[in-house]
Amino acid sequence: MTSRTDHMVPSDPGIELFVREVLPPTPTKSPVLLVHGGGPGGIASFDLPVPGYSVAGDIADAGHPVYVMDVRGWGTSTIPAALESPVDACPPAVTSEEAVRDIGAVIGWIGQRRADAPVALVGWATGGHWCGMYAARHTDRVGHLVMLNSLYGVAAPWPLASAFEDPDRPGEIPMGIGAYRKLTRDNIVASWDRAIPDQDKSVWRDPSVTAAFQDAVIGEAPGGEVRVPAGFQLESYLMARGLRYWDARDVRTPTLVIRGDLDHWSRPEDLIALQRELINAPKVTALTIVGGTHYLFLDRPERGRARFLREVLAFLS
Repeated sequence: MTSRTDHMVPSDPGIELFVREVLPPTPTKSPVLLVHGGGPGGIASFDLPVPGYSVAGDIADAGHPVYVMDVRGWGTSTIPAALESPVDACPPAVTSEEAVRDIGAVIGWIGQRRADAPVALVGWATGGHWCGMYAARHTDRVGHLVMLNSLYGVAAPWPLASAFEDPDRPGEIPMGIGAYRKLTRDNIVASWDRAIPDQDKSVWRDPSVTAAFQDAVIGEAPGGEVRVPAGFQLESYLMARGLRYWDARDVRTPTLVIRGDLDHWSRPEDLIALQRELINAPKVTALTIVGGTHYLFLDRPERGRARFLREVLAFLS
């Protein structure tokens, strides 16, 4: 039977990171680290207590020891001081550099438990960007890299840009992004709802998943809202304008890039650029899941989840 154990792992001084270890009865395959994006934390993303909807459980069932982390500022990891201040008192909190250090700390901790075996990184959205950045710098520590619905540094239209820009100064670096954003039960599923091309959302998403997702993010938070860092928003805006935080040519590990064609975050240009520039990776697979939303691994199996898991497990093996 699959077991789950929660841990706190040290990162930078004063920073403790939540990590859930999900183990099959007999782990026989490479360890896998799942990295969330800029919205919900790790558990809401990858280990919902709904039968058939835990990515961590599915990968563990295939024989992999699996680890689900929260980057600082998310979930139950250390909350940076900026998130305790007025929203406009500090710049957007938690940079890619900090997130990459957190990923490195967890990989080091996994190495101590798994005889320094290379770790497979699976990152969703901004988590995919963070994982790519880590792999470009520490390719010897990464056995496989999987990026799902992630931006890359490509100058191409990004529909979300207007949400961050000053309407009187379109095209300029946005100044209105505060240190953090507030998540509520409603706004954490708003973009998901908009992406589902059916008025009846239950056709695409099991209602029990919706409720579990909202519970995992919000829980018993005071006022029914939680704060998460907003640094990823500013950096994503800049990436969409062509800024490179890392170079895919520096990745020297097998890489799988997946995009749902209904994704509202990444763009076809990101997938194309990664496929073109991952020239030093020994194996590169880039694919688009037709009908896949940004949250495709939490949608119903026939709406992208089954295809995503099938491709990831085949790639890891």
